[in-house]
Amino acid sequence: MTDDALARAGARRLLSGVAWNALGRGLPLVLALLLTPVLVHQLGLERWGIFTLALALVGVFGILDLGVGPALTRALSERMGNGRADDQAELVGAALAVLLGLSLVGAAVAWWLVGPLVTRVLNVPPELQAEATAAMRVLVVAAPLVVMNAALWGVLAAHQKFRAANLVTIPVGIFYYLGPVLALMAWNSLVAAMLALVACRLANTISYAVLVRPLVPGLKLSGIRLAPALPLLRMGGWMTFSSALTQALNYADRFLVGALLTLSAVAFYATPLDLVLRFWILPVAVAQALMPALASSFRTLPEETAVLLRRGTLLIATIVLPASLLLVVAAHPALRLWLGMEFADGGAGVLRILGVGILFNCVAFAPGSLLEAIGRPDLIARFALAQAVVFVPLSALLLVQFGIEGAAVAWALRAAVDCAGRLLLVRRFYPPAAASTTDLMPPLLAGGVGLALAAAMPTTTAAVICATLALVAFAVLAWRSLPSPDRVALLGALRNPRSLLRRDAK
Repeated sequence: MTDDALARAGARRLLSGVAWNALGRGLPLVLALLLTPVLVHQLGLERWGIFTLALALVGVFGILDLGVGPALTRALSERMGNGRADDQAELVGAALAVLLGLSLVGAAVAWWLVGPLVTRVLNVPPELQAEATAAMRVLVVAAPLVVMNAALWGVLAAHQKFRAANLVTIPVGIFYYLGPVLALMAWNSLVAAMLALVACRLANTISYAVLVRPLVPGLKLSGIRLAPALPLLRMGGWMTFSSALTQALNYADRFLVGALLTLSAVAFYATPLDLVLRFWILPVAVAQALMPALASSFRTLPEETAVLLRRGTLLIATIVLPASLLLVVAAHPALRLWLGMEFADGGAGVLRILGVGILFNCVAFAPGSLLEAIGRPDLIARFALAQAVVFVPLSALLLVQFGIEGAAVAWALRAAVDCAGRLLLVRRFYPPAAASTTDLMPPLLAGGVGLALAAAMPTTTAAVICATLALVAFAVLAWRSLPSPDRVALLGALRNPRSLLRRDAK
């Protein structure tokens, strides 16, 4: 029992999972950026607008899983860590049955609402209304697939099958963007593009189901009891509420800017914010690999769990800090090259400030994963509510006083408070990790203070010097805080990074 939990919490396995998750998310994203101009040209501006709204509808479908996917990862991982894996089939079957039922109801409601949405709510030209309605209704078919995929991924993550899962996810993700381009070549209709998207979702579901079946012997969707799914729904509900509230806080500022300033100010603020939030691909890759290891070890191996927290936090910071420093130092030239001088002049100050905050925003994923692993996502949700009470008014006040740079300061401060608060919650509710949170403070402070100083420097040369010193100080302090086995694993990964991708590391 303990040996299995110890193996699941190993440094090499964590690094392998992070590498595969980053590839699974990153490669399709790169292709999406390359193919977006092609799709815009094929569809035209108005139909492209409808296409993006339809993609947003797919995102809404994700809410229908009620957080059961990550809750399933946690529950299965805890069982495997404690040597209780005999009831997996009943638990997974109950979760899939509940989600299938809920998603079918949600899809039926969405099918009915699409007509009024297109004809009465959205400003769709009359000549495109029939095509838009048909296309969106085709995409509604994907709702149960999206929800089932989230649950099946939760099972694969619990078994730490990140290599296998991402090997099937990557080609499906690629065709999720390439498929509409090819379909539009054969049939120039939004319906064709949506059929391609549904086909990709179906392929994803089938591939995940094939991978899950040997992991959960006896899995079926008939003759099962739904009672085992109720704890998952409670846990998943808190996770969903926490995630939705965090997302709302991350995006609330742009609505305040639009209400109190101008639409051009929204553009100058929202564009840098969207850019820094792209960094989430990195901590999400770490958190997905971290959760099953933490859930397996927190009861039987508290010392190893504390090491995992330190390991995951430093891994996120090590990946994000250099990119944040680059944004802070090169904010103006980066925006100028990407969007032109007007955006550079209007948004560079915002980007420098957000570049400081995104470090803490990303690092907070690690203590958040531990709180969820021990079964306390409610703490994250309640803390997010407290932040909303304080920081939404503060953001409005700073926005009025200092413009969009003031809103950026409020966002960065909230990110730092959120990170520090989650670490304090870990100290309070999982005492074995208290020493690890103490050890993490020096490198995180070195990185954050260095970023802030670099952002405040009046010249690029001074900013580069500050950034370099911050990077060196963080590296030294982070290395000192790592236990010896982690140093060995890290050096091995640096010498031969391809070894992490050969298999799910043991």
